[in-house]
Amino acid sequence: MSVAIRVIACLDVHDGRVVKGVNFTNLRDAGDPVELAAAYGNAGVDELTFLDISASSQGRATTRAVVARTAETVFVPLTVGGGVRSVDDVDALLRTGADKVSINTAAIRRPELISEIAERFGNQVLVLSVDARREAGQPSGYGVTTHGGTESAGLDAIAWARQACELGVGEVLLNSMDADGTTNGFDLEMLADVRAAVDVPLIASGGAGAVEHFVQAAQAGADAILAASVFHFGKVAVADVKSALADAGFPVRLEGAST
Repeated sequence: MSVAIRVIACLDVHDGRVVKGVNFTNLRDAGDPVELAAAYGNAGVDELTFLDISASSQGRATTRAVVARTAETVFVPLTVGGGVRSVDDVDALLRTGADKVSINTAAIRRPELISEIAERFGNQVLVLSVDARREAGQPSGYGVTTHGGTESAGLDAIAWARQACELGVGEVLLNSMDADGTTNGFDLEMLADVRAAVDVPLIASGGAGAVEHFVQAAQAGADAILAASVFHFGKVAVADVKSALADAGFPVRLEGAST
């Protein structure tokens, strides 16, 4: 394998502040998004993901002013999601400074939006965010949720990821809602099952709590590994994650990473 495993810091933004909770509840303030983004850029993250976690539930567009300030501050690829409902929303975010756009709820409601975005901008800018949890009633055992995991979409997570790839998404961001914010480790079984079903890059999200969890996610098939709270609150350093991945035999970008 020659492509480097990417380490991604996620900024979950609510009312203009970075927050983090457990399963999207009991949110704690983690700081200013622009300041955190700059710190992560200096720490050597490969990408940043900016998710406006209240955009869909509150029915409003992503806070573009914060996106613009973040894009001006950091020089690593920036993915933005939350409240993206149309091709025009994607166009606006890309013009604001996003490199990629993440979609979730709007694509579930109208899957053809995926094709519309991919045809206009290319699939390299489009990330499907799948908030999945274990659901006994689904064929794969995993169901899709929306609105921060509070509502079931009535979809099988693996079938949905496969369909979205056929429609044109360039990456899948798989977030385990059961593990999110728990710091107990990624859902490795879910990761491996989705990895076997899709052929686009797969981003692991939900559950990072220690350096070894990142290695385990890569071993389960993740092409990129995303974390939030362990980075925000200083439990894990980006440089240590990359060193552990390298020691385990995975290619990583070490230039610029520091503790």
